Amino acid sequence: MDSFAQERDGELWLYGLHIAEYAYGTWTNHQPRRLRKLLLRRVEINKILDRVRDPGLTLVPLSMYFENGWAKVELGIARGRRSYDKRQALAERDANREIAREMGRHLKGMPRRDG
Repeated sequence: MDSFAQERDGELWLYGLHIAEYAYGTWTNHQPRRLRKLLLRRVEINKILDRVRDPGLTLVPLSMYFENGWAKVELGIARGRRSYDKRQALAERDANREIAREMGRHLKGMPRRDG
């Protein structure tokens, strides 16, 4: 998911959350990636904002489900990766991709590529 929640005018809003359009909808269908206001009590908003005020923390949706026509979103507080973590994750992903590529070649009986 590329979505996150952020405070705006004392309210919490979801940015970038994709909810697919209703297949049998008409011209009254919604936009899939519009801003979405989170309906929370003031006490809940204040509690969340107190936790998120620390630098480097962000509010992200963990899961979403529908109940009685409402989209329910479970939120979590996450800390972004540091630059050295990003480099390590990219190197690990590239290595895993290369391993999978070589395994596919081996299973197909193709010669090994060196270099």
